[in-house]
Amino acid sequence: KSMVPKGLGNLIEVFIVFIRDEIVVPNMGTDGIKYLQYLLTTFFFILVMNLIGLVPYGATATSNVSVTAGLAIIAFIMIQVSAIKKQGIGHYLAHLTGGVHWLFWPIMIPIEILGLFTKPFALCIRLFANMTGGHIVLVSLIGLIFIFKTIWIAPIPITFAIGISMLEIFVAILQAYIFTMLTSLFMGLGIQSNKNQKEH
Repeated sequence: KSMVPKGLGNLIEVFIVFIRDEIVVPNMGTDGIKYLQYLLTTFFFILVMNLIGLVPYGATATSNVSVTAGLAIIAFIMIQVSAIKKQGIGHYLAHLTGGVHWLFWPIMIPIEILGLFTKPFALCIRLFANMTGGHIVLVSLIGLIFIFKTIWIAPIPITFAIGISMLEIFVAILQAYIFTMLTSLFMGLGIQSNKNQKEH
């Protein structure tokens, strides 16, 4: 029996190989392969949730801030865990001082801790805003029919709505890619900083 995937399996393999070779390895090095399953799960979850919203009677889960916040919290945990596992708890806590004189620690440590939370917060809001924005545009276009109270204007907003829907497919894939890429980048910064400390 051939081990080469066909049809849908082949399409999924394209995404998997792309994420491994173009996102994980460049951002995290070979150490990132062990986190590949998490990043693939994140990518496909976001992609499927985004695309379901384009199906009639479907709802985009990622346009709910609770869902994107959940994804961001998991990303935050993974970013910290990957950094601690690679650097050790001592080096990890040391990086919170920013490498400055101990007199400046009361200023630097709160700033560094705040910085840890701003990254996942940005991931959360970016995904939520982008997925919600497309739906608001669609609702606004269809709403023009009711505002003008005539069916004769319908072809214009419906034509634009179809165009926006086609764009939404691209946005659905793009947002899944961006969330996964930035998560791997933030994880990579924690992993790679260990090498930088050794070099110095």
